[in-house]
Amino acid sequence: MWQDLLSALALVFVIEGILPFLNPAGYKRAMQSVLGLDERSLRRLGLGAMLVGLVMLYLVR
Repeated sequence: MWQDLLSALALVFVIEGILPFLNPAGYKRAMQSVLGLDERSLRRLGLGAMLVGLVMLYLVR
């Protein structure tokens, strides 16, 4: 179980690093636009990302 969890976490780091590696300027622009969001919108964005991840995990497993 711990091996699966750590593997998933490592994969998150790899995926999160792809955009700043390939397009650092675009990544900076995206982060600046995120800074402009209010907390409610940011929470909704996070909730949406979690729900998409859960659905994907359900479909894969």
